Amino acid sequence: MMVMMKKKLTLLIFDAAGTPVKQTTIPRVLFPMTAMIVIVAAIVLYLGISDYLRLKNEVKDIHSLRTALRTQEELAVQHQSQIVSFSNKINSLNTKLAELGNFEQKIRIIANLEPSNDGSSLFGVGGSDPEDLDPSTMMEQDYQELVRDMHVEINEIDQASHDQQNSFSSILNQLEGKRNLLAATPSIRPLKGWISSRFGYRESPFTGRREFHRGLDIATFEGSPIITPADGIVTYAGNKGLMGNMVTIEHGFGMVTRYGHTQKILKKKGDRVKRGEVIALVGNTGRSTGPHLHYEVRLNGVAVNPMNYFLN
Repeated sequence: MMVMMKKKLTLLIFDAAGTPVKQTTIPRVLFPMTAMIVIVAAIVLYLGISDYLRLKNEVKDIHSLRTALRTQEELAVQHQSQIVSFSNKINSLNTKLAELGNFEQKIRIIANLEPSNDGSSLFGVGGSDPEDLDPSTMMEQDYQELVRDMHVEINEIDQASHDQQNSFSSILNQLEGKRNLLAATPSIRPLKGWISSRFGYRESPFTGRREFHRGLDIATFEGSPIITPADGIVTYAGNKGLMGNMVTIEHGFGMVTRYGHTQKILKKKGDRVKRGEVIALVGNTGRSTGPHLHYEVRLNGVAVNPMNYFLN
């Protein structure tokens, strides 16, 4: 029970039976101050609780941010690893294309082919390879700039691969042409024997006069096999007057060979023959002084020296 006096505030404290057991007197001037203290304490408590709740939420947000940041860092590491791996693959492709370019030039030199002069090749002999992407400094670049650089590099590699493919196709065509030319060149002797009369001017064994002999006379045993010195097609097989039984083979590229005075012709007109294939037997037909083969090589219709083509 409180009893208010003019200058003091008296507090009476009773026991359970209602009997006063203690009396306390508080100066009246302290009452507003006490009330102020209580109010301030309540405000401080409210602010403390608010700050605690706010800090608790902030800690929760920081934890979420840390989790998100950790996830982003892991993704960044994965992206960096992928970019580095991709750049290494690009550099590897650059190296392989450069090696292919050098290999192409070696093929052209060895096969005596025309050099590539289209000017479109990314890798030139004696030049440097395209600048490699440096994985150690890549992540310092702006991401968009890095992506642009890699796209440019990929486009250059794609263009270089197409140019290299075209170049190898050109090599293949040239080699095919050379192979066909070599196959059509009468480069081996049509038979073994003794050369009784060479290409060029000679004294005719029949008239004694000086005449131009357009082939080689190769003397050997009658019935010896005559082989074709190059691939071709039989364009004539039959009797040819003074040449006796004669075979003519067209080899392509303007090359033609003729075989005269044969005993027996084993091929007919239109037959395809391969180098080394037997086409006739040595004879003594037509105007001849003994068993031998009259062998001619003609280039674009002009008789040339067969000796210039023998490789054996």
